[in-house]
Amino acid sequence: MHPPRAADEKGADRNRQHLRAWRQGYGHSDAGAQAVIAFAHKPGLVAYLTCGDPDLQSSREIALALIDAGADVIELGVPFSDPVADGPVIQRASERALRAEVSLTQVIGVGAEIRKARPKTGLIIFTYINPVLRLGLDGFAKRLADAGIDGALVTDLIVEEAGEYISLMRSRELATVFLAAPTSTDDRLRRIAEASRGFVYAVSRTGITGEQKQLAGDAAELVRRVRRFTSLPVAVGFGVSNAEQFQAVGEFADAAVIGSAIVALVEKDGRNAAKAVEEFVRALRRQQVRANSIS
Repeated sequence: MHPPRAADEKGADRNRQHLRAWRQGYGHSDAGAQAVIAFAHKPGLVAYLTCGDPDLQSSREIALALIDAGADVIELGVPFSDPVADGPVIQRASERALRAEVSLTQVIGVGAEIRKARPKTGLIIFTYINPVLRLGLDGFAKRLADAGIDGALVTDLIVEEAGEYISLMRSRELATVFLAAPTSTDDRLRRIAEASRGFVYAVSRTGITGEQKQLAGDAAELVRRVRRFTSLPVAVGFGVSNAEQFQAVGEFADAAVIGSAIVALVEKDGRNAAKAVEEFVRALRRQQVRANSIS
């Protein structure tokens, strides 16, 4: 797969107009209207995959399978050489993708293909700041907009140092997703909420990503605190890995983020993983339907 060719400005404008036409609440104004990613399900599902593991074509197929099974938002993870926020499963996935020399530009290209195939799904680039800086902040924002990608989560970019990034992303009507942690003060949560567009990513616990036997007890309290400062959807991640945890998150948050459990299936099944991840997500949704019917 080759890196995408940048669209001409008129083409990019038509693409953005098309996105605004179908996505409820998606928009931008100088008065500060918030770009909104709609969650069609309750709870919504943000599905993470490391793009390029096992290869770019397989990542596209896995993403489409996740969408068809019920994922509301796809986070396309950019492989990075020092993914300090990620647990061993995602670290290994990054290593495999880097051995194939997968780049941020190629990940954006996969995002453009997914957007064309599934135009109503939320698409977020999940990355560390170094690949973005190599591309340039303005170049990064332009490529996202041209590809029809909704925005980005730059995991190691703190809100206090994100002014230029936020401004450039706003100028192209792109979502800026930031992480909120249980250890954050109320003042910092307020700043994170003000800087965020699309949704706020609430980290259920401190530390690295990875599957956990049970959900952290302070996740619900963190969501409550974040909601004091924003009406954006709040998605809970870090450690959500099975149907019970997914259902539990739905009791107090708008969405759950599942990453390591999906990446582990990809690690196990490789190029045949699309079927496995689709069944995994369908099982989550089936259990949720059963739980809702009982309640």
